[in-house]
Formats: sequence, structure tokens, C-alpha cells
Amino acid sequence: MSEPVIITEEGPIGRITLNRPEALHSLNQDMCEIVLEALARWASDDAIALVLVDHAEGTRGFCAGGDIRMLAESGAADGVQARAFFAAEYRMNAAIKAFPKPYIALLDGVTMGGGVGISVHGTHRVATENTVFAMPETGIGLFPDVGGGWFLPRLRGQLGIWLALTGARLKGLDVAAARVATHYVPSELLANLRSQLRQADFSNGAAEMVNEILGAMSHSPAAGSFEPHMATINDCFASDRAEEIVAALEASEDPWAHEQLETLRQKSPETIKVALRQLREGARLEDFRENMRMEYRIGWRKVQSADFLEGVRAVIIDKDNAPNWSPSTIEGVSDGDVARYFGPLGEDELDF
Repeated sequence: MSEPVIITEEGPIGRITLNRPEALHSLNQDMCEIVLEALARWASDDAIALVLVDHAEGTRGFCAGGDIRMLAESGAADGVQARAFFAAEYRMNAAIKAFPKPYIALLDGVTMGGGVGISVHGTHRVATENTVFAMPETGIGLFPDVGGGWFLPRLRGQLGIWLALTGARLKGLDVAAARVATHYVPSELLANLRSQLRQADFSNGAAEMVNEILGAMSHSPAAGSFEPHMATINDCFASDRAEEIVAALEASEDPWAHEQLETLRQKSPETIKVALRQLREGARLEDFRENMRMEYRIGWRKVQSADFLEGVRAVIIDKDNAPNWSPSTIEGVSDGDVARYFGPLGEDELDF
């Protein structure tokens, strides 16, 4: 049986290749722990100048997320395995954020959920024409974790709030235009990029050389396809209250706003409110690890929530796409319902 993550050292490159094609390279606990171990070793290895993350050649996707079916099965039982996975994944996210060398992720395919977490916190994220980015968790009653509370509210204006609540997808150049990716490189040039990185002289600074190589290959994106809607996004998604976001979308004269409202009405009302608070609180934090501790508190409880189990049933198991959310409306979700996800865990808090 092949390894789900292939760890190699190619000259100055520490390479992480996701290799679980049957699941579009979705992450499991073993994969997160393998990556964690490699990052810990390479951080202090003077022979390694940078880390490169990609997926096995000839396979689809970059990383489609995490092991959602396992999370639901565990959540329906005692939740222990799900929480262990979150702990490993969130420690990996924090290790990527703190990694002292260039960390380059090649997002050449579907990049959702856990795939965002293993890429977006690094220094360099390279989108291609094949990239499809999304944080679709509100559609299954989960929440935009893996550091979503940190990076999404730090995107321009209210762009990250819109992406988190609606699960909207960005493709290709749009991923770079939104600054989710730092560069856009056509996929036909990725082999050349890898070759140049292997042969580069990093003696005068790895970050400078990586920037030079990527800068020469990268295409500067024009305005994203979402740009005509930025005024509506900023106006309608500015509130800390989900009810006010809904009211603003209802009152808007922009037909696109009404499409977003229809999308929101299909998502878990409880998760919309949880995600909105998560992003607003994450925006105020100054320590990435504190954000991950907050997300661990949410995840600890969310895997056993009625909406998550129902969302997985409707979208992944039965595939009827007709979840019965409880409460069924945003107005029916109280502040207390939301607050219970954010309470301290005592001795079960995530440590690093």
C-alpha cells in the first residue's frame, strides 16, 4: 500500500507530495502527523532551504479537504477519533504558519477545507488554471476551520465573510485576485518551476530567490470575476449579526445579492452564526495559535452536533441534498446556541 504522503528531499527542497488520489488527497490524521514530523525536522536542517507541497502527478485535485466521513462516524459515537484528527491537523496548520523558511504550495486542482489549511498559511501559494478554492463547510453543518478564522477575515473588505458563509468557489486567476494565492502560474510551467527551485542557489537568501523565480513565471491577475460585486459584498456582509446580513441582502437592489441570499438559505443556520462569530473573533486575535485553540473548541463540539451529522447524511451519505437543519432558520438560533461552541475546554484545550 502506497504512503498517503510522500516525503522526499531533492537537493535544497523538502518536498511533501499528497498521495491519496482515491479521496482527492483529502487529509487524515496519519497524513497530518507525517507532515508535522517532516516540518519539525526541516526547520532546523541547514541543507533544506524551502518546502514544496504538491500532489501526486497524474492524479486529480490538490487536496479536497479532510476525512469528513470519519469525522461524522466518530461524532455519532464518542467523538474521540475526530478530536484527535483536529488536534493533529491544527498543530500542522500552526507549524506551517510558524515555519521559518519558504513554504510553497502548488494548488493545481481542487483546494478545499483541509487543502486550504495545508497551503494558505505558508509563504507562497501558487494557483493554476485548475485551481478551485472553497470553504464549503456551512453546507454540511461544520465550520470553516483549519485557520479560516485567521486568514478569511484578513482578505480584502468582507470578501472572506462572503466566502465563509456562502461556500462560494473561486477558480484559477480569481484565487490569486482574492490573494488566497500569492501567485498564478499556468500548470504547464510547474515542472519548470520545480526544476528551477532544485537548481537554484539559495546562499544569498531563500526567500529572495523564491520570489525572483516565482515572479518571473507568475501572471499578474486582472480584477477577479467577483470584483463587480465587491461593493455589494462589503455593504451586505459587514454586520456581526447574521440576521442583519440577511436583511441587507434582501434589501439590496443588486440581483446578485438575491442569489447569495438564496445560497445562504440552503446552509446550516447554526453554522452560519458560528462561522460569523469565529471570523469576527479571529480578526481580533494577534496570535495564530490562539485562533487554532478557538477553532479546536468549536470543532470539539461541532462534530457531535445535530446539524453536522445531518449535513453529512444529506450531502455525503444519502446524497439527497435535503438536510433538515435544526433550528431551521437563522432567527431560530440564539446567541446562547452559538456561545456554547466557544466555551473553554479546561484540561482538554489544544496545546502546541
